Amino acid sequence: MQNQECLDIFEKYLREEKKASANTLSSYLRDIRQLGEYLEEHSEHGIIDADEEDLSGYIGMLRANGKSVATVSRSIASIKCLYSYLCIKQLVKTNPALGLVPDKSTQKLPQILTSKEVELLLEQPQCVDAKGYRDRAMLELLYATGIRVSELIDLNIGDVNLSAGVIRCHSRNKERFIPMYSAAVKALSEYITLVRPQMIASPEEQSLFVNVSGDRMSRQGFWKIVKYYQKKAGIEKDITPHTLRHSFAAHLLENGADIHAIQEMLGHADISSTHMYAQLVKKQLKDVYNKAHPRA
Repeated sequence: MQNQECLDIFEKYLREEKKASANTLSSYLRDIRQLGEYLEEHSEHGIIDADEEDLSGYIGMLRANGKSVATVSRSIASIKCLYSYLCIKQLVKTNPALGLVPDKSTQKLPQILTSKEVELLLEQPQCVDAKGYRDRAMLELLYATGIRVSELIDLNIGDVNLSAGVIRCHSRNKERFIPMYSAAVKALSEYITLVRPQMIASPEEQSLFVNVSGDRMSRQGFWKIVKYYQKKAGIEKDITPHTLRHSFAAHLLENGADIHAIQEMLGHADISSTHMYAQLVKKQLKDVYNKAHPRA
């Protein structure tokens, strides 16, 4: 079996059986494609007949090239997932990835914006043209609900209930309803009423947010929007599209929200993922104490 055939059946498994998110699908396939390229250059084996030595050599090469712990760990996860599936399908007799062990690392807490920085960022889109209305609605909605960027761009017009002030979010065959504050409802209402009808490429378009061509907004397109307004606002922190999600969770915790409610809104399957934000809030309080207390 050729490397491309392995990639094809792995992609089908990730899409149809594992129901992987678009981001996971892209990352896992990229990791396996890079493994295949390494094997073609450094080994007589292909993906299907690679052995423990081949895989260990590939991971060692990643580490020697200075790849981060997170990158190496994800690559190992991708490889383990692939060979576990190949074993189940009896396409390989033994699993050569069993001996791969990711590096230990302390959890890196995400960077968040202060409330003032959020306000500054949200003020940047000017509602003087279609793009301004759309961009303000996207940023307001992201901070109002804490949804993932992939979930934001996957929203359809039917997922919005303006009168109830909620959106319906789909993720991995599950759905959840998330409330919005009034400013987000207003921004979304103006975009849907005044702008979207002129932006969509056809009346049948279901995407809530579209690009200038009238098609569904992409992750890359939204990334550029965020970076543009970060620069315009003069915010020096390295903001990513996920920064508003992290800020949403941390600010709710700071203001006394129940952690289980936040877990439900974020769509975390495990409460331990949400506890990360509690650690973040505690760290911020400690930093404030150390900077402000006269005897600290």
